[in-house]
Amino acid sequence: MNEESGAELQQKILQETARYPWKELIRQFAAGNVVVVADGLDLVEVAYWMASDNAPAVAPLLASGQLAKVSDEQAQQWLKEEAELWTVVVKPWIVVQYKKVTH
Repeated sequence: MNEESGAELQQKILQETARYPWKELIRQFAAGNVVVVADGLDLVEVAYWMASDNAPAVAPLLASGQLAKVSDEQAQQWLKEEAELWTVVVKPWIVVQYKKVTH
């Protein structure tokens, strides 16, 4: 991937990132297609690494649990909280990140 197409892909991911209610993602969760990015990481950057098949960047995140399929417990908690998550699609995955909103 050349630098320009990498920048274009990163921009596309950024533009497609949006807040979405967890209850609307339950079907994709049930299919095993939702992965969560740890709060301290940059959602767009991780999604970019996934989209560009950057295994050296993604593998340590998977190994450390900073990138993982959403657990049943987490899914239940988000449903209970009526949580909204930052989301972006990196086929076949929906990549989400939970950031608690404080008013």
